[in-house]
Amino acid sequence: MKFLARILLGAALIFAGIGHLTFSRATFQAQVPSWLPLDADFVVVASGVVEITLGLALASLGHRQALIGLITALFFIAVFPGNIAQHLEHKDAFGLNTDEARLIRLFFQPLLVLWALWSTGAWAWIRGVGSKRTEREANQGDA
Repeated sequence: MKFLARILLGAALIFAGIGHLTFSRATFQAQVPSWLPLDADFVVVASGVVEITLGLALASLGHRQALIGLITALFFIAVFPGNIAQHLEHKDAFGLNTDEARLIRLFFQPLLVLWALWSTGAWAWIRGVGSKRTEREANQGDA
C-alpha cells in the first residue's frame, strides 16, 4: 500500500512539474505571493524542476525513500505560503474561484505533507533517528 501511495505521489509531482513548465505555467504564477521578491515565472519554473526531481526520486530511489519523503514534505511546507497568498489575495487559479474554495484547498496541503511522510516511511525514520539520538545522549550521560 505504501509503495503504491509513494509511486502515485511521485507521478502527481512529475505531472504538476511538467504543468509548471508547460501547459499551466501562467496559472501557477497566480499562486506566487505578490510579496515574494522574485520573478513569478522564475519561481514557477524552479518549483516545477524541483517537483519533477522529487517525483522521479520518489518513484525510483527506494533505498533513500525516507530522506526523499522528508525533503518532499519540506517542499510542500515551503510552497504553502503560495496557497495562503492565493486565498488572501483572492486570486483565481485551477478552478479555485471563490474564497471558500481557496480556503478548503488550504486544508489539503497538510495531507500532502502526511502522505509524503507516511508513504516513504519518513515519519518512522524521523522517530527512529530521534529515539537513537536520545538513547545515545542518555548513554553518554552515564559515562
